[in-house]
Amino acid sequence: MTEFGGMGWLGALMLVFMLAVASVRILREYERGVVFLLGRFWRVKGPGLIIIVPGIQQMVRVDLRTVVLDVPTQDVISRDNVSVKVNAVIYFRVVDPQKAIIQVEDFLSATSQLAQTTLRSVLGKHELDEMLAERERLNLDIQQVLDTQTDAWGIKVSNVEIKHVDIDESMVRAIAKQAEAERERRAKVIHAEGELQASEKLLAAARMLAQQPQAMQLRYLQTLTSIAGDKSNTIVFPLAGDFIDALARGRDKAE
Repeated sequence: MTEFGGMGWLGALMLVFMLAVASVRILREYERGVVFLLGRFWRVKGPGLIIIVPGIQQMVRVDLRTVVLDVPTQDVISRDNVSVKVNAVIYFRVVDPQKAIIQVEDFLSATSQLAQTTLRSVLGKHELDEMLAERERLNLDIQQVLDTQTDAWGIKVSNVEIKHVDIDESMVRAIAKQAEAERERRAKVIHAEGELQASEKLLAAARMLAQQPQAMQLRYLQTLTSIAGDKSNTIVFPLAGDFIDALARGRDKAE
């Protein structure tokens, strides 16, 4: 009888010890525990030592650290009907553990699926040139849309980065031709602007010389000097209009 009583006490102590071990939880600094009492939400506890009553209370661990989510490559058709393949990476974290557990079944999977659809819908509203040249603005647009939609799940999307925008080789050649045509257009525009500025300066110089006949004579002599220094066999001497008029008047008087 005494042996059976001792074994009973020993079994009771073992049961109490097992229940005590099962009721103890230790949460790290970046973890929180969402505790349910008889199936109903009770409170969010942690970090540190947590006591859970087995069979009555249940706890779900939630990690509050930033999660880096790689969005798989998505086929996107831009607004100018160009098919591209785009992938991205999303940085988010749980800010409300209660909502992250109660409002959505699996917040990681839900955020991943939402990121894929948002990536296609947002980029589909822009042209290919914008995808290639304005990634910062597109990243911000996607981040704002995701953050607004995941707010009900207690999730904060802090950053979105588009990693790669892959296009077909035929489109790459077309873009190269377009860039070359754009460079030629700019070169022609710059050349035309230079010609315009040169003509304006020549016109201003002609007007100034017309106002000062002495300056015109000096320019004439300077031109003769430069011609005389040339080692050519034939030299053509230009005559000023005033000099020709004077000769014509002398001839008329002689006649």
